[in-house]
Amino acid sequence: MSDCKTTFSNGTIKLLCEEMVKNNRIDPEDFTRFDVKRGLRNPDGTGVMAGLSKICNVDGYYVKDGERVPQEGRLIYRGIDVIDIVNGCIREDRFGFEETVWLLLFGYLPTKEQLELFSGILARQRELPEDFAEDMIMKAPSINIMNKLSRSVLALYSYDDNPEDLSVENVLRQSISLIAQMSTIMSCAYQVKRRHYEHKSMYIHQNKLEYGTAQNVLYTIRSNKKFTDEEAKLLDLSLILHAEHGGGNNSAFAARVLTSSLTDTYASIAAGIGALKGPRHGGANIKVREMLDFIRRDVADVTNKDEVACYLEKIINKEAGDGTGLIYGMGHAVYMLSDPRAVILKNHARDFSERKGFGEKFRLIELVEELTPEVFAAKKGSSKKMCANVDLYSGLIYEMLGIPEDLFTPLFCVARVAGWAAHRIEELLTGGRIIRPAYKNVSIPREYHPIDERSGEGFEDERYIPSDERP
Repeated sequence: MSDCKTTFSNGTIKLLCEEMVKNNRIDPEDFTRFDVKRGLRNPDGTGVMAGLSKICNVDGYYVKDGERVPQEGRLIYRGIDVIDIVNGCIREDRFGFEETVWLLLFGYLPTKEQLELFSGILARQRELPEDFAEDMIMKAPSINIMNKLSRSVLALYSYDDNPEDLSVENVLRQSISLIAQMSTIMSCAYQVKRRHYEHKSMYIHQNKLEYGTAQNVLYTIRSNKKFTDEEAKLLDLSLILHAEHGGGNNSAFAARVLTSSLTDTYASIAAGIGALKGPRHGGANIKVREMLDFIRRDVADVTNKDEVACYLEKIINKEAGDGTGLIYGMGHAVYMLSDPRAVILKNHARDFSERKGFGEKFRLIELVEELTPEVFAAKKGSSKKMCANVDLYSGLIYEMLGIPEDLFTPLFCVARVAGWAAHRIEELLTGGRIIRPAYKNVSIPREYHPIDERSGEGFEDERYIPSDERP
């Protein structure tokens, strides 16, 4: 069998790409001409209404006389403000992620007895099937944990005696198992990656039944299995805030799109993982850390507002950072004045960062949050409101907890699978139709020509395919 990595030379790939690109570009004016809602967005930036949901409301503005009017952001799970959920858990000094999962799935807050029952079910479901870790994770390490999560979820299909049954009972069973197992897969995949790619020791710790999700994450990824109650509750807080964000977010919509085709649970959840991995979605928390590293490396005094503002302008101009022109962790499709998740994490990070020796990094992040809207307004000539989003502070929280960067986005996934599961079940119960938006074809009509009469349209074969790459 040939090595697929060496099938084509770099020159051949480059030339073939040039040929492909010139025949796949669409004139940007055509999108306006045909009133295309690119990104399923209306011209004013609001999302195209694609469905109804009882699960979550993401609120950042109201519409008056056809215009969006910014307001302080709110995140509401099943009618309950997430701030009230967080404050309730803090006031009662307890963990809240498991009851948040119950709320998202069943639509109301559990009683103490219901929560104990549900937490016990999740605890027993965290263990992976026999030999799964050895066969599906250890034998095929991945340098990216998100890819391993996706592959492992798809592989769990083969360990399910009833994978295709779309009854509510069966899908709920599958969903609860995946919610419980995601953190176990993540921890195991991380340890295998450490051994295979970094040549470090691998620690496979068994979950503890008496621990919740946040505690088990810290217990299984740390070599000494030790953590403080404060650390576990700070991670639990992050999981609560990441558990759900409405049916229109990219990964939830991906899960609903696949669900609408009546495919299996494992395929649907794997789609959500694939969407979340992208740097325009869940992967942005890693890009925030990378951006901060660029600033600290290139700016002489990161406490100087003028120097930081100048560098942010360079980022926007694609002269610094990763070259995309994006300031990661700033701006959101819905939140305009504030992202409640970012506000909550920032408040908890402020004191914790000083005690953990991250005060300078926290102040730099605050400076990025303060200066970015001003820099954007001056550069773009726009009065559009812009606020920090959850990614600006979540990476710092994880870093302060000693969580490696490899797990920043996977931890987002560990929490968000609860929201995906809720959306899948809602789509199965109420969707009723396969999701199929329209794409207008703008290609030019052509005639078919026999192979000996084709011009190749400028494609000069010999230039593209070296003789040693021809069949």
